[in-house]
Amino acid sequence: MAELTAVYRKQVETVSLNVCNSVMPMTQIPENLLEAYANLCNELIEDKDKKFSTAWSAFPASAKKLLPQADFHGFYIANAWFQLSRVAQDIAEMADSDDAINEKEYDGIFTRLADSALKETSRKLKKARTDRAMLNSIKQVIAG
Repeated sequence: MAELTAVYRKQVETVSLNVCNSVMPMTQIPENLLEAYANLCNELIEDKDKKFSTAWSAFPASAKKLLPQADFHGFYIANAWFQLSRVAQDIAEMADSDDAINEKEYDGIFTRLADSALKETSRKLKKARTDRAMLNSIKQVIAG
């Protein structure tokens, strides 16, 4: 993985926020969700389990040349945030309807969602090699 420099981290965060803002303005989400987003972002940037760096290394050169690594990293983090947000909303709705929430059912959900987001964004980048419209769409949301 690219050395985790301040410049790399800033680019990842900028791209991630740009992508998130294309779906939901981050300035309008509650403070506690912003804190959750920041925690998610930090954890996925640090990549202590090396899942992101392993996935990036496994990409064919034709996929890697489509986007800088930091841009793809931010794109992945935004997708993980979207998936986590959807699940959190579902949990909140179940709690509002007085359904019992089984904690075991949600144990490890963050890891599963992050893995799912990485697979999804990886497929998108690989497909973008032959789908110019998809590549343009990805670049558009990354640019903000």
